[in-house]
Amino acid sequence: MKVSKKTYTVQEATRKLEHYCVYQERCHQEVRQKLISMHMIPEAIDLIIVHLLEHNFLNEERFAKTFVSGKLKIKYWGRRRLTYELKKKDVLKVNINQALGEIENEEYVGIFNNLAEKKVNSINEADKFKKRKKLIDYLLYKGWESHLVYEKANELIP
Repeated sequence: MKVSKKTYTVQEATRKLEHYCVYQERCHQEVRQKLISMHMIPEAIDLIIVHLLEHNFLNEERFAKTFVSGKLKIKYWGRRRLTYELKKKDVLKVNINQALGEIENEEYVGIFNNLAEKKVNSINEADKFKKRKKLIDYLLYKGWESHLVYEKANELIP
């Protein structure tokens, strides 16, 4: 039995990708991957991406800002993790820096302090050195800057 792959015309693929981008902000890499998975040829992929850019369905600067804001407020990621994840998505450095620049320092430190205090209360460890290490490892994994992490760990677990 032959399994046939669904094929799309450039117009059909363009409409499908417009909906894909309207549903949620996307980066160029995600859109390119989606088109490849739809078995589009490279020329068609380039044509569709240009169309999406020209009609503002695809905007990497907007994607970076939305990504940073969402991951900071929902997943409580620090600047280092945000930068790393955006680089993995091939987002341009200028867009990453612009998005990170929009984070209010007061809000950033507030989120960090709440996260650290919540985590320290959830760690069941009698040994204060092990408890401090668990807190530090957790906060570093979340991408918070090491100077903030060590300062806070020493403050919360003297």
